Amino acid sequence: MLNISFTQYVMRLYSGQQSDRGFITILLFVAFLSLMSGCQTTPKSNQTIAIEPLFHDELFMPVDVITPEQIYALPREYIAQVKQDYYKDKNIRHKNISPHEWLSQYIGAQNGGFEYRDHFTRPASITSTVREGNCMSLVVLSAALAEAFNIPVEFQDIDVEPIWDKRGGFYLVNGHVNLFLSPAIDANVVAFSDRKILVDFLPERAVRGYSKTIVNKQTLTAMYYNNVAAEALVEQQYDLAYALIKQSIKSDPSFVSSINTLAVIYRHKGDNQKAEQAYRAALAMDKEDMTTLFNLALILGEQDRLEEWAEVHKILELSRINNPFYYYDMAQQAYFEQHYQEALVWYKRALAKADYRHEFYFGLSRTYWATGEHRLAQKNMQKALALTGDEDSKRRYQSKLQAMKRW
Repeated sequence: MLNISFTQYVMRLYSGQQSDRGFITILLFVAFLSLMSGCQTTPKSNQTIAIEPLFHDELFMPVDVITPEQIYALPREYIAQVKQDYYKDKNIRHKNISPHEWLSQYIGAQNGGFEYRDHFTRPASITSTVREGNCMSLVVLSAALAEAFNIPVEFQDIDVEPIWDKRGGFYLVNGHVNLFLSPAIDANVVAFSDRKILVDFLPERAVRGYSKTIVNKQTLTAMYYNNVAAEALVEQQYDLAYALIKQSIKSDPSFVSSINTLAVIYRHKGDNQKAEQAYRAALAMDKEDMTTLFNLALILGEQDRLEEWAEVHKILELSRINNPFYYYDMAQQAYFEQHYQEALVWYKRALAKADYRHEFYFGLSRTYWATGEHRLAQKNMQKALALTGDEDSKRRYQSKLQAMKRW
């Protein structure tokens, strides 16, 4: 059987060409990713389906995973220390600070008290110690602390512009979640403020213009499991990924992204029939979910079910221009074929969609270098270096930048 690379397949699918049979690497848009910014999200459906027929435990080795209670659990010693810090804080009395105000300051997400780390979704017990993680980790820790203080919370799924990522052969789209802290519901506590306080890495003005969906704790828990399942899937830990996504679906069967992730896991186990069953179930809840449609199209293309593929592709074609990696992959192909002017056009289009991707600037830099535009090559290499958080990429970019300067 002929296998083609992931990049080649995506370009062929986007250009309307039939796929090669035997291709098994598939597209994954994981909501929460972490991958919540990893904070990957997809709106939940108002409909639910029977979930038990979707599970096929016989394909996997059993793996023990964290329980929903353990996600939000904090060590007693930690809670005692936080409360002791609260009662000792003289500013509470002198400045009339309410418990939820104090807690937001203690968490300090916008003031460096909590360090952002992409691709790290952790339970509250670990996050409380390391004080770093993605937005899902921040929300989980904040919710756990709020419970200890009897402070009501309100979880929000923010419909921000998607942040694209590519890891381990998967395309990921990162979304965002945050929460509000409300005045404590305690008859023995005087609330000096009745306003809700946002806990987020981002200032409230930065998300003010985006639509928001209030989600409950069950949905947030499903999002958490979907995040960590996606992280396990990227690491090719399929048994763990299955156990986690099963918990996600059980936590909230209406969260479409989890069912899509389940299908992706079946694909990597080589069972297209069960994968398609899961995709169809997801589409029964949301017939226009782009992630599910794209992944289903891959199966239909492989099986030469062209009429069905064409119907799905009509919808997908309308959304391809929103994917910056489409332009990046076209740029890569043009570069390696030494069509440098064409590559420059595609790299610039990719950056117009996602100017935060270091590899886009790197591609632009080496293309400028190939065309003799050395000043622009150095400028874009510096941008790539400034944006990357990966140590290997950083060393690579530093080495190339030094070589450029010595030229």
